[in-house]
Amino acid sequence: MEVQQFYYDNKIVKKFLYATIVFGVVGMLVGLLVAAMYLFPNMTDGIPWLSYGRLRPLHTNAVIFAFVGNAIFAGVYYSLQRLLKARMFSNFLSNVNFWGWQLVIVAAAISLPLGYTTSKEYAELEWPIDIAITLVWVAFGINMIGTILKRRERHLYVAIWFYLATFVTVAVLHIFNSLELPVSAMKSYSVYAGVQDALVQWWYGHNAVAFFLTTPFLGLMYYYLPKAANRPVYSYRLSIIHFWSLIFIYIWAGPHHLLYSALPDWAQNLGVVFSVMLIAPSWGGMINGLLTLRGAWDKVRVDPVLKFFVVAITGYGMATFEGPMLSLKNVNSIAHFTDWIIAHVHVGALAWNGFLTFGMIYWLVPRMTKTTLFSTKLANFHFWIGTLGIILYALPMYVAGFTQASMWKQFNPDGSLVYGNFLETVKEIMPMYWMRAIGGTLFVIGLLVLVYNIIMTVRQGQPVEDELAEAPALQKISKRRLRGEKFHPWLERRPIQLTILATIAILIGGIIQIVPTIMVKSNIKTISTVKPYTPLELEGRDLYIREGCVGCHSQMIRPFRSEVERYGEYSKSGEYVYDHPFLWGSKRTGPDLMRVGGKYSDNWHFNHMWDPQSTSAGSIMPGYKWLFDNKKMDYSDIEKKMEVMVKLGVPYTEEDIANAQQSIAEQSAKIEENLHTDPDFVKSYEDSRKAAKTRGEEFVAMKDREIVALIAYLQRLGTDIKIKSAEDETTDNTK
Repeated sequence: MEVQQFYYDNKIVKKFLYATIVFGVVGMLVGLLVAAMYLFPNMTDGIPWLSYGRLRPLHTNAVIFAFVGNAIFAGVYYSLQRLLKARMFSNFLSNVNFWGWQLVIVAAAISLPLGYTTSKEYAELEWPIDIAITLVWVAFGINMIGTILKRRERHLYVAIWFYLATFVTVAVLHIFNSLELPVSAMKSYSVYAGVQDALVQWWYGHNAVAFFLTTPFLGLMYYYLPKAANRPVYSYRLSIIHFWSLIFIYIWAGPHHLLYSALPDWAQNLGVVFSVMLIAPSWGGMINGLLTLRGAWDKVRVDPVLKFFVVAITGYGMATFEGPMLSLKNVNSIAHFTDWIIAHVHVGALAWNGFLTFGMIYWLVPRMTKTTLFSTKLANFHFWIGTLGIILYALPMYVAGFTQASMWKQFNPDGSLVYGNFLETVKEIMPMYWMRAIGGTLFVIGLLVLVYNIIMTVRQGQPVEDELAEAPALQKISKRRLRGEKFHPWLERRPIQLTILATIAILIGGIIQIVPTIMVKSNIKTISTVKPYTPLELEGRDLYIREGCVGCHSQMIRPFRSEVERYGEYSKSGEYVYDHPFLWGSKRTGPDLMRVGGKYSDNWHFNHMWDPQSTSAGSIMPGYKWLFDNKKMDYSDIEKKMEVMVKLGVPYTEEDIANAQQSIAEQSAKIEENLHTDPDFVKSYEDSRKAAKTRGEEFVAMKDREIVALIAYLQRLGTDIKIKSAEDETTDNTK
């Protein structure tokens, strides 16, 4: 049998590892800054690209795609070569994967603070970056599959199954959720609207967690944990059951993010059923991981790598137990829109993704630099301070979540809300926000200790070089099942068939949920009084999206007595038919805005956006002073925006588009006229006019500034259904 010599590509692993560490620091420091903004809302006062609404998606993207994404590639490129006994298929594709991914991250880091966003959770990047992500992901997939095809190991180990499922599913999710029509180089509208957009988004959003934050890390767990423990995986049979049941069930669970919403009940119920079922395969994976350590628990006491792995797997178990529980309607009615969800997410992100990555880094770097870890004591210190950080982060958020939910729902004997002012709940949980910031700080300190430890380890070791290896060439055997060969071992040596079956498994759930919601019109009941946004309102809605207001405010009133009493009539699916994209939100740091239209005067909105604390004592909302700047808002794209909307099914007429600029002028002039009813506004307005003249600047009328467009949008929210109610009353009175 011919023994072949070849080199493992360690240099690409090194690149991804270093990128993981760098972007881990960046992403978590941004997260810490965002946490501090809850305590000091005006700490970046007047700087638009450092505002909370723009930094929050930057934090999530940096942690998910920059930190975790690079960790996935590092772990996959190292393990895949050794499991297949083959160098990566193409050095060129490896480098395209690395440099392309870093380019995407840099593009996100520039575009998100500048306000270029689609507003869709975990999919905020605009269409040119989406295309770049697709190309880089395809390069990764070709490289992986090419390596599998030229392997020297007949059977595919369990880790590779998860890598393949990750590649296929993320590609499907990303492409279908990112379908959008461009307006300009950095502006687009989702092809889906309202309820359909919400379903597709959370089909993507939940499964981005499933197939980007979970399945690849399960693959990494199945490789690195046995390596670190020097023990085989506990159960091969359990790994088979774990894999197929997980990828089939996970894809159905997205609707549990939309319970008690305007989503059709059948879709909600499907999401609940499969979410509850999901606990079985999830815990199957956790049990398989922890039992792999049988006979090796004495090592856990002294080995920091195993410590990180144990807490990571435990965190995975906790998060995947909590997820199905949160999908139960009675639990979800309490938890949704609260900080409980923030706690749930971060238990998974900090423990499962963070700690598994840290353990992998501590295991990989010494081996690649042919040395020992610089300091085991520092690694243990990182473990303990990181664990304490997770606890101090998560527990206060759980308390905050329960506090919010209970205060929102309490009634007096006379039927009025005990806490009618939303800000009372905000004031109550401020101590928990302080504790969260402390917990996050401890976690970041641990990460900085890792940075120092790894730098010193690299310095004392040798440069990372490609590693010489040898293995016999793979001998061809029958493509058919051998005598006595079971189905799955046969499937493991047929990677194309394995990939096809995995693709079918993940497509079934998506097709059954999404196609009827989009194709069957009866799922979305039409409301005759719901009309498209005026040109000015459409521009204001784009400003709302640009500033990330959806990160703190929902636009979805659930059919609960407490919510109807607080916010107004519950939301109907037909109200959102012209919303490209949907803006239901997933967190209520501030109150729901679905019925805010007409609730306050134009002057109130004007003052509130300038200084929220002046109108709402105790508010932690920052001011948006740049919306008031003495510069004209750019309406040059409005006709193009409306033309794109027409292509998406919004019934603008040719006359509407031709008269868009005139419509904007008339509606904005009316709002400015309303603002002049406030003597304080008149005085400050005249003062600013004089100041501009003194400086020799052109004075821009208030009606031409961004704030007026935003006010127009806010004043429109929820008013269409009020028109319907008025019409119904008129009809009833004539009977």
